[in-house]
Amino acid sequence: MKPRPLLFALGAGLAFPGLLNPMHAASISRIFVTAEGTGDRLAEKSPIAFELLPQPDEVFPTVMIDERKSFQTMVGIGGALTDAAAETYAKLPPGRQREFLTACFDPDKGIGYSLCRTSIHSCDFSSASYTYDDTAGDTELRNFSIAHDLAYRIPFIKAAMAAARGPVTLFASPWSPPAWMKTTNNMLLGGKLRPECAQAWAGYFVKFVQAYGKEGITIWGLTVQNEPMSPQTWESCTYTGSEERDFVRDHLGPALARAGLSGVRLMIWDHNRGLIYQRAKAVYDDPEAAKYVWGAAFHWYAGDHFDNVRMVHDAWPEKNLLFSEGCAERFDAARIKDWQWGEKYGVSVMRDLNNWAVGWTDWNVLLDERGGPNHVGNFCYAPVIADTHTGALTYMNSFYYLGHFSKFIRPGARRIAATSNSDNLLTTAFRNPDGSTAVVVLNTTDQGFPFRLWAGGEAATASSPAHSILTMVY
Repeated sequence: MKPRPLLFALGAGLAFPGLLNPMHAASISRIFVTAEGTGDRLAEKSPIAFELLPQPDEVFPTVMIDERKSFQTMVGIGGALTDAAAETYAKLPPGRQREFLTACFDPDKGIGYSLCRTSIHSCDFSSASYTYDDTAGDTELRNFSIAHDLAYRIPFIKAAMAAARGPVTLFASPWSPPAWMKTTNNMLLGGKLRPECAQAWAGYFVKFVQAYGKEGITIWGLTVQNEPMSPQTWESCTYTGSEERDFVRDHLGPALARAGLSGVRLMIWDHNRGLIYQRAKAVYDDPEAAKYVWGAAFHWYAGDHFDNVRMVHDAWPEKNLLFSEGCAERFDAARIKDWQWGEKYGVSVMRDLNNWAVGWTDWNVLLDERGGPNHVGNFCYAPVIADTHTGALTYMNSFYYLGHFSKFIRPGARRIAATSNSDNLLTTAFRNPDGSTAVVVLNTTDQGFPFRLWAGGEAATASSPAHSILTMVY
């Protein structure tokens, strides 16, 4: 069978027959491959058959699956619908807009993003700082308005949700309260929330959720504060563990409850994995604060610390874990094809999922030819880069690496036991609501390997190319 590339023909507006109609029989496995040094990008290869193998051996590389042991249920996988992404999208010609939406959100013709993030007013990836209420002292929020978002962001979110042809889960994060609510009178460079403005700031969250709801956009979840330990040069606000606990317990949690929004999932931390346990302990060990909190969100920007994610789950198994942001920083157009960008995504998604994350959200879904727009010059990569002068779209290899998870591991999927006897092959596996099983295998080495997929006394033999990711669906 000739390999069938997933997205090469998107620019021509072609459809892709049979991309995700997994065979519901354990005797055949379909394989999709992305590999360095080849043209394979989510390319479908010849299916492989399972044969009897009662006992795998220690020498031949083997990925072993046990569907009888299941773990967390997936919320989804996707990226952030920022002002920068929305403004870039608006500059594309209609045909390229359709191509982008299909590529990212269509579950059959594209990679099926199902979980997205947005910001509460501006962040660094906005063209300028703004809020929904700039009236100093307006603690009653009489002047609150999301009119700014009606120009680009809200239409973009609605277009993405329509392209998904099914539910897209959306959560939102603030980068800073309005300047008049802060000790520094400045949205940038850190600072803290004024104690006398805590109730008004909690009400601001409520009004945001309600205002987006009136636009037909459901806010599924909220994080308390983006990166609460970093006084960034852009919009930022710092909280210690005790300060975040107290704000949740005394203000934000009760405000959501009074407004009938207890079903909105509230997440703490929203920062790097390194201190996630300490922040979880500060909040979860207070029952009155913990009762309002669905889980903890986390980023990847300061070390890996994957075990810290697992430790939070082990200590508080009733709480959830969600990766809320990661990107390749310091945009350089000359390095856009570096293979490392995709592999960084592959390793992080796989290890986070194997350590109990129920969702994984990339940062900007789309950026322009400079890695922006960004009002503080903090330019970054995104899986899709648009040239706003020519309309051309560049799909980085990170787009395809993410697609190996987002396309085949669907909302509601349950992680099942998956182990490897080779240090060179990383793996995870999920059972989807439609009955299909998706097994992802990652090889970050310079060498290709034959390997077996073993399940229940049967095995199928495949090949893992050097620097590749593959998904097997049966």
